[in-house]
Amino acid sequence: MDVIHAYLNLVPVTLSQSLIYSFLVLGIMIPFRLLSFPDLTSEGAFPLGGCVCATLLLAGYPPLLATVVAILAGVGAGAATALVHLRFRINSLLAGILVFTALYSVNMRVLGRSNIALFNTDNIFTQIDPAILTDVRLQVATFAVLIVVALVALRWYLATQAGAALRVIGINPELAPSLGISIWTYTIVGLGVASGLTALGGALIVQLQGYADVGMGTGILINGLASLVIGETITGRQTVTRQLLAPVVGAMVYYQLVSLALSIGLQPSDLKVVTAGFVLVTLGLPMLRGRGAMRETMRA
Repeated sequence: MDVIHAYLNLVPVTLSQSLIYSFLVLGIMIPFRLLSFPDLTSEGAFPLGGCVCATLLLAGYPPLLATVVAILAGVGAGAATALVHLRFRINSLLAGILVFTALYSVNMRVLGRSNIALFNTDNIFTQIDPAILTDVRLQVATFAVLIVVALVALRWYLATQAGAALRVIGINPELAPSLGISIWTYTIVGLGVASGLTALGGALIVQLQGYADVGMGTGILINGLASLVIGETITGRQTVTRQLLAPVVGAMVYYQLVSLALSIGLQPSDLKVVTAGFVLVTLGLPMLRGRGAMRETMRA
């Protein structure tokens, strides 16, 4: 009963956080699934959004402007990864590693120190309704509206000619030039949008929690990938709509599983092992089922 009670107390908080982290998972999904471009920039773009937003808030800039500039900084990080890959023909994974490694120093310069508190600073939530910072139900409602707006905007974009061109690059990059599609343009746009969404998640979490830290993105990529894999297992990815829903559903389920793990007594340091187990089970079960079905067929 104590475990159930502890878990139920964590559910609203983790639901609120999972909706924010859905922006991160969307930012991971776009390059991985739509562009077939394994990208690690999220590890640096997430804290970049938070650090830029925090610095501007402390400097007295309006919260909305600080959030928009944080998004643009993320767009720039994604575009940088695309340019490193395209201009120097560097492997996409290595390009992402180079950029997010460099972003650590950038974040330190932007923030001026390793971490900073924003408790007495006006933010976007206090401008909407100060109660959001203390009422979890209002947080869930606010973040749900934001993520729905993002999903609708992405669904609309992917239904346009430009969105179709972006998906063609992921499906068949060799065919794209013959169709008049610029691989450079749409790779830069795709990675820019992805890192912009990731930076938005960083900016929102900093304003909600009241502090920024240059290390806030450490290990966040594996959490996002775990959420994406879990979400795709639940929703499938046969259509664009399902592919867009997968990050949100996956983030909600993943962070509830994290809450359950904490409720049964696991330490926060154990969560990386739990996350690896989630991903392994989710990826491995379909393969094991396929092998089992093949054996049954051979026996028959």
